[in-house]
Amino acid sequence: MNRIKQYFALTKPGVVILILFTAFVGMLLSMRNFPESEWVVILWGLLGIALSAGGAAAINHWADQKADKIMLRTQHRPLPSGGLKTVNVLTFAAILSISGTFILVYFVNVLTAVLTFLSLVGYAFVYTMFLKRVTPQNIVIGGLAGATPPVLGWTTVTGQVTPDALLLLAIIYVWTPPHFWALAIFRKEDYKNAHIPMLPVTHGVAFTELHIIFYTILLFIVTLFPFMTGMSGLVYLAGAIILGGKFLWMTFQLKKTQSPLLAWQTFKYSIWYLMLLFAFLLVDHYMLWGDIMPRLFQEPVM
Repeated sequence: MNRIKQYFALTKPGVVILILFTAFVGMLLSMRNFPESEWVVILWGLLGIALSAGGAAAINHWADQKADKIMLRTQHRPLPSGGLKTVNVLTFAAILSISGTFILVYFVNVLTAVLTFLSLVGYAFVYTMFLKRVTPQNIVIGGLAGATPPVLGWTTVTGQVTPDALLLLAIIYVWTPPHFWALAIFRKEDYKNAHIPMLPVTHGVAFTELHIIFYTILLFIVTLFPFMTGMSGLVYLAGAIILGGKFLWMTFQLKKTQSPLLAWQTFKYSIWYLMLLFAFLLVDHYMLWGDIMPRLFQEPVM
């Protein structure tokens, strides 16, 4: 792996893409019409959030390097593999974090900059360096930091936090435990060897599967709220029911079969689930509020 690829890997690009997508959806949901006049602030917001998220990921690499060296799935990362030194990683993390904060303060707004910085601290320090190592409820307590991207997107455009923005946060917050616990079941021995008290290690797989089912049921309920509050319409409702129904079915099958492979498949599906759920929110939003559909019915046919 060359140096550029190693530095790129430090940012956890797959995670950053999901963060940016949910932040972007939050931006668009905060407006009723297509944002022709808002593209500049949107692009600055996405750049600032991306740099801050990449900086947090790099700090995570630094904090987890000892555990990463033990765990099979992370041994190839830049620090445990010896590709980069600690000073390289911390310098890179500082550059990304400071740049991201600067961009958000000067080109977006202070509120978004503060919330993004708090999310960075919550994930990189509170979760990674403390909660992850002291409690099996680490992902539940620390999940708030990872649930903020749509709120950051919302505040980028509006400069304020609204109930609808908090509802988007709630969806990701409740999604986080079943998402990570499915991975933890599949990688149980890795976490055990690294002495990380994930729920399957401390309380067993069967206990974790029950918690996954509980949180997925709660997630199914929470995802109905956008429709119930009038934030979205029938298109989103149909998508939420179909996607959530499959998620629930997979968790019950996981409990029934006790299959580590199905745990891995559930983890992968949870990523697509979140992306498609937010895509349904976006499509539904512009069917309800966008200026294209009204024009189709208001303009005379020639």
